[in-house]
Amino acid sequence: MAKKSEITPIRKQYLEIKRDYPNAILFFRLGDFYETFDEDAETTARELDIVLTSRNVAKGVRVPMAGIPHHAAENYLGRLIERGYHVAICEQIGEQPVKGIFPRKVMRVVTPGTVYEPGLLPGDGNNYLVCLVMKGDSDPKNSTKQLHSTQAGIAYVDITTGEFAVTELQGGNIIEGVRSEINRLNPAEILLSERFYADESLPGHHTEWPAWRFEVGRCREALMSHFEVTTLDGFGLRTDTIGVQAAGAIIQYLTDTQPTALKLLMGLSRYSLHDFMTLDSATRRNLELTETIRQGSIAGSLLGILDHSVTPMGKRLIRQWVSKPLLDVSRIENRQVGVELLHQNGLLRGEICNQLKKFSDLERLTNRVISGSAQPRDLVALLDTLDLLKEIDHLLKEHQDLIGILTSDFYLCSAELDLLNAALSDDPPVTLKNIGIIRAGFSDELDAVIERSKHARDWIANLEHVEKTRTGIKTLKVGYNKVFGYYLEVTRANSSMVPEEYIRKQTLVNAERYITPDLKEYETLVLNADERIREIEGRIFKEICQRLAKSAHMLLSTARAIAELDVFCGLAECAINGGYCKPEVVEEDTLEITDGRHPVVERSLDSERYVPNDAIFESDERIRVITGPNMSGKSTYLRQVALIALMAQMGSFVPAASARIGLIDRIFTRIGAQDEIHAGQSTFMVEMIETANILHHSTNRSLLILDEIGRGTSTYDGVSIAWAVIEYIHNHPKLRAKTLFATHYHELTQLSEFLPGIRNYNVAVSEADGTVVFLHRIVPGGADRSYGIHVGQLAGLPKPVTQRASEILIQLEASSGQAIKLEQHTPQQLALFPATNPLLEELNAIDINALSPIEALNMLYEWQRRYADSAEQE
Repeated sequence: MAKKSEITPIRKQYLEIKRDYPNAILFFRLGDFYETFDEDAETTARELDIVLTSRNVAKGVRVPMAGIPHHAAENYLGRLIERGYHVAICEQIGEQPVKGIFPRKVMRVVTPGTVYEPGLLPGDGNNYLVCLVMKGDSDPKNSTKQLHSTQAGIAYVDITTGEFAVTELQGGNIIEGVRSEINRLNPAEILLSERFYADESLPGHHTEWPAWRFEVGRCREALMSHFEVTTLDGFGLRTDTIGVQAAGAIIQYLTDTQPTALKLLMGLSRYSLHDFMTLDSATRRNLELTETIRQGSIAGSLLGILDHSVTPMGKRLIRQWVSKPLLDVSRIENRQVGVELLHQNGLLRGEICNQLKKFSDLERLTNRVISGSAQPRDLVALLDTLDLLKEIDHLLKEHQDLIGILTSDFYLCSAELDLLNAALSDDPPVTLKNIGIIRAGFSDELDAVIERSKHARDWIANLEHVEKTRTGIKTLKVGYNKVFGYYLEVTRANSSMVPEEYIRKQTLVNAERYITPDLKEYETLVLNADERIREIEGRIFKEICQRLAKSAHMLLSTARAIAELDVFCGLAECAINGGYCKPEVVEEDTLEITDGRHPVVERSLDSERYVPNDAIFESDERIRVITGPNMSGKSTYLRQVALIALMAQMGSFVPAASARIGLIDRIFTRIGAQDEIHAGQSTFMVEMIETANILHHSTNRSLLILDEIGRGTSTYDGVSIAWAVIEYIHNHPKLRAKTLFATHYHELTQLSEFLPGIRNYNVAVSEADGTVVFLHRIVPGGADRSYGIHVGQLAGLPKPVTQRASEILIQLEASSGQAIKLEQHTPQQLALFPATNPLLEELNAIDINALSPIEALNMLYEWQRRYADSAEQE
């Protein structure tokens, strides 16, 4: 290693900056490249598959180096962020070097939850940064990571839209509540105290932060300083709550990593999990709310069916609505009014949608303006979007009811539109590196510089014609490049005609290039003017963004109003296309669905008609035990009831002839068998864990969807567990949740005989001429057969297998499942459960009256020997 005095100045500067960012890859700007050094270079080269080189930093000392072009940084940056790395962007500041080198400063630290580059963001979803604080996390006396807690705070922010919210959870066991909420948010990054037990099941990249950062006083000061207030009471936060820690930690984290993003956070909303239906991760997965289980895509999910939004803001909002159904009847009815108005008025819906299709992402455009990352074309997109607001306003003025249901204020933003119209040229360049951004007449200073340079530009523009006429050289051309500037090019064939005042500058294969004193003089005027124009336009552009930033609250509020309008239109369109009805959502404990349909499955049927089913619970009915064959539609029926209830409480119309839904606080599902081998959990263990979670956390206002409980173990164990689970749900005074329980255990149908809240239903089947037809109708009563062999036949099992299965089934039913093993040497096909016994046959054949005592003793001895030998062989 070289002594500190021996290393180069640029190396000293790098090491000083890197010291402050030990846990991030430092992108160090050198010219047109971001360079990385030392271990950062090795990591960058490995992860990005680029060449690892070296750089001389002292006499005889070289260090690893890897660089990426500045103009392609976003692509490389995205790949590092996707792998969970943090990247500190160090830029050159100032126009002149200081002591031989340019000053440099880290402008931002890019993490998964703080990116704002359009190419790195999910267009249809939010990019959340979440902070999770558990009670005891920041206690310096606590040397062990927390496994359990009775109090938790969750804050989340999307720096691209300005959404900032916080909630608190309290109770004896809140771990499941924390998991459920974080799975709903599906964050890109979770900020945790270094003392916190990081649950690997939580989604997103986990960032551990020093515990002192979560100290209540520090977090409280950070929030009050940011919002410029002296108390947090206005935000619904007491000064000593755990929510203050979570929200305050986010403010500190953004201050360190993305300080410009703080300008977009103009408010903090406090919410309660009791305001929304709780959906745990298993339920979200089983109901395929936002993505399918197999492909993990939106197509085929509930969101894929409901999302007819045409704006980016609307697509993010409908995803939030699907993930967060309401528990407030008035808010649900308010949304229903919006959907109904646009459902009944197709012409208005069409006109609004036609305008909304032209909208750019107003939320994220506002973010780029505030953060200082906007380019000229971003302001053009903002201008075009604000210009559309006038037409939307015109349409809404004729329907005041529609304006009244929007929860966000709708502003025309006329002053901002006028500013952009006056300031921007009709066709500005893509970036600030080129001139022509600002419209003539907006700045007297800029106009004066342009006017002074106009004569020089005109002179150069006319030079080619003038010189061709004067010299008689028809092939003479005037050109420009960055190396030589403006020049006169003459082919070699006409070299003899070149005037004496031409000065040769460059020789080509077939031509010569020349300059003249006058040409260089006018070139200086033009180039100096361009640089001056670029500087003035850059300053004006920045001032425009600063003026627009002052209206950020109006722009964001308008963006959210447009998003709501878009979602209303989309849900109305979905209702029209699917033949949905407006459900009645009430406070009473009721569930009545007439001719309900599965919203996704019915769309997947090409020519086949979907068979609707009722789900009308009687006043004293709590549990439906549903039996029937596989592939008959039991699981589809279970899911459709849950989805209809969820759609109703998010404010949507539902696929049914009619529906009356009493508020459901939670939907739980236990469907399918999914091993978690990586966690050392078998199929049955996962099934039991999920069932235990349901029994511990559901209430009498919950909806339970239980499919094949107990099938992961032996038949008798499975029946016993399923039986006990149903009894527990039915009899527990604080439970008694409405339950749909699908099973193949026909023994469970006996429960309805002595538990009054249980009803038996089955899937109707038609049998004719040996053919089985599933009717997909749910009818009262229990099924007497499962038709499993028939399903195997439909699946393509070889005919000998299904025939043999039928034979075995007959024998099993005849023997009631009592098996006897035969002697192994029997040559013929052995019956698994023979109805006769060889010993009984011999006994029946004996003539006892003709049998002497000694013969009887010998026979008993022979039987003892024979069957003892047989037992030993077994």
